[in-house]
Amino acid sequence: MEDKKYYSLRKEMISDEQQMSFENLKKTFLIAYNSLKVGLYFQKYLEETVFHQGHPISVENKIFLKLRKDSLYPIEEYLPNYTEEDLFDIIEFLHDNCSKGLDPGYLTNETGWNYYGCSEFDDIEGQKHYIELLNPILHEYKDGFEISESGHILNLPENGLFSLLEAAIPTNDTENIKNRIDSAILKFRRSKSTLDERFAAIRELADVLEFIRPSIKEHLLSDDEKALFNIVNNFGIRHHNTKQKTNYDKPIWYSWIFYCCLATLHAVLRLAEKKENSI
Repeated sequence: MEDKKYYSLRKEMISDEQQMSFENLKKTFLIAYNSLKVGLYFQKYLEETVFHQGHPISVENKIFLKLRKDSLYPIEEYLPNYTEEDLFDIIEFLHDNCSKGLDPGYLTNETGWNYYGCSEFDDIEGQKHYIELLNPILHEYKDGFEISESGHILNLPENGLFSLLEAAIPTNDTENIKNRIDSAILKFRRSKSTLDERFAAIRELADVLEFIRPSIKEHLLSDDEKALFNIVNNFGIRHHNTKQKTNYDKPIWYSWIFYCCLATLHAVLRLAEKKENSI
């Protein structure tokens, strides 16, 4: 059943004051985390003692090895002092260590039925459930975040652009086109992406545009092709010289340039695919 949003969350305009606060995000996350613990989703990888290269290692030390941070575990104890970066790190870490137990055993006592553990696990199903549980929470924080299938916390796309980011890339050239576009999207959407990382994402898309330029010449109008390459060649994206125009509001224009390049790639690749299929 689709997760119902109640009245105040269904209002079309939500002010900054009405967005989920960081304190409420932590409280809501803790409820989700505890439900996952009860469901044994962390039994496989995060029992009180796990093993690293054949030697016992505490969960605290496992987290330190991955995140290079102390004072994050036990989560219930340290969560009140978490920064946003700490919380997002832990959310990504838990995703990677979440696994669904299959056919858990049971014991009975005076209080009823109790789990005693699982012997088989499914990582894919565990991580899928984790994402389904956490994403509705992250969507309500600030301008919205989500966990990707690979376990990265990403910014939600701007209104109307989600389908563009999620659309399949119509190409058989994995190395030169698909992997580069996927890499650029991930760099651009990461929750902690800097302007330099967003610039690198645009540069990667510009390189793909150059790679398929023969198709662009074939399928776009000449003036459109010139306008597109004027942007990537003369606005400090692909070249570095005194002729470049760089005095613009980068946070705003980087988004515009990125989506312009991505939309062009999809359009040209689909036109090329359509022509090839018609032959």
